[in-house]
Amino acid sequence: MEEKIIVCISCYYKGYDFMDEMKKLGNKIILVTSESFKEKNWPWHAIDEVFYMTELKPSVWNLEHLVQGFSHLMKTRKIHAVVALDDYDVEKAALIRETFRIPGMGQTTHRYFRDKLAMRQKAKDSEISVPEFTAVFNNDEVNNFTEKVPAPWVLKPRSEASASGIKKFSSKDELWAELDALGEERHLFLLESFKPGDVYHVDSLTFNKEIVFTSASKYLAPPMQVSHEGGVFRSKTLGRYSEEFKALDEVNAKVLSSFGLLNGATHTEFIRGKADGKWYFLETSSRVGGAHIPDLVEASSNINIWREWAKIEDALLRGNSYQTSKPTGYYSGLIVALIKDKHPDYSVFESEEAIKFLPIDHHVGIVYKSSDPDIIQERLDSAAEKIQAEMLNILPPKSKLTS
Repeated sequence: MEEKIIVCISCYYKGYDFMDEMKKLGNKIILVTSESFKEKNWPWHAIDEVFYMTELKPSVWNLEHLVQGFSHLMKTRKIHAVVALDDYDVEKAALIRETFRIPGMGQTTHRYFRDKLAMRQKAKDSEISVPEFTAVFNNDEVNNFTEKVPAPWVLKPRSEASASGIKKFSSKDELWAELDALGEERHLFLLESFKPGDVYHVDSLTFNKEIVFTSASKYLAPPMQVSHEGGVFRSKTLGRYSEEFKALDEVNAKVLSSFGLLNGATHTEFIRGKADGKWYFLETSSRVGGAHIPDLVEASSNINIWREWAKIEDALLRGNSYQTSKPTGYYSGLIVALIKDKHPDYSVFESEEAIKFLPIDHHVGIVYKSSDPDIIQERLDSAAEKIQAEMLNILPPKSKLTS
């Protein structure tokens, strides 16, 4: 069996299972990561070579240096695939693929999975419901939007690599003060209507344009609330036969086919409007969900998204077919919170349903699994109360749990 060379790009510490599985399948792994992650517990047994990039700021590399380094690499190695392990790496990988003509997602498609303005426009053109939005390039367009669409509005970075996060405004004066303050960075943002409602995420795997696995879950505290106010991050899976699951499955399939996704893992978010009960597309990304969502998905379905994604990439490289195993039908819940102590005392959370305690410094992280969705909800509620009352360390507003 011919050994294929896979380059994994990651400016965060993630993708352990992906690289481990890729190695098991008989491939050679080259990791390109940030210098600051040298000491992390990477799957060194699976990594054949590693190259480090200097960070200009968190997750930002000099792309010219990346291309030059890659050019040097290509002289003596035939690279078969380039894989982005994190959201911030999607554009880096697309640039490398385009420059060196390596198969996979190029720069046009990558924009639909990275640039929120491109996502919004593409979804709207594909007749997928989205919150009302506008680009902020032109003053008149911004004014027309704020006259037509009632406040509150949210100003969002088009790609999260921007320094400022999401900000909410209820008056035109506040909004204009912020747009003026952004100066030369203004074009990197978009403005949209704030839609109150419940937020959901759909995590799926696609092989040759066909969605082969879907898991749908509901955030119990919207991620925006967690990132802005600190607090407790919670999510729970939906039953596969529920009305919510069916609706999300359908709209997720429409998003991925409209956006031109051919293969790989995706994490897509929707909001169900409180006022009208409609499903609105929020954002998507061509990678595995963060914030320990793969642990939540695996608990309910027995499908490890990272490993299955590796199998998909391997099948594509070798021209083989691919099939996921049949998912199990459990319910699962996830809770993650920043706490004061470095290591929590997990004995107070032990229960039959608590199947995994996540080892993250200064955090509580628990995965629950049960055949009864009500028990999952109870466990998540009582854990949240306990954490809130006794352990929580509220974050400064800038901190963010990436989902």
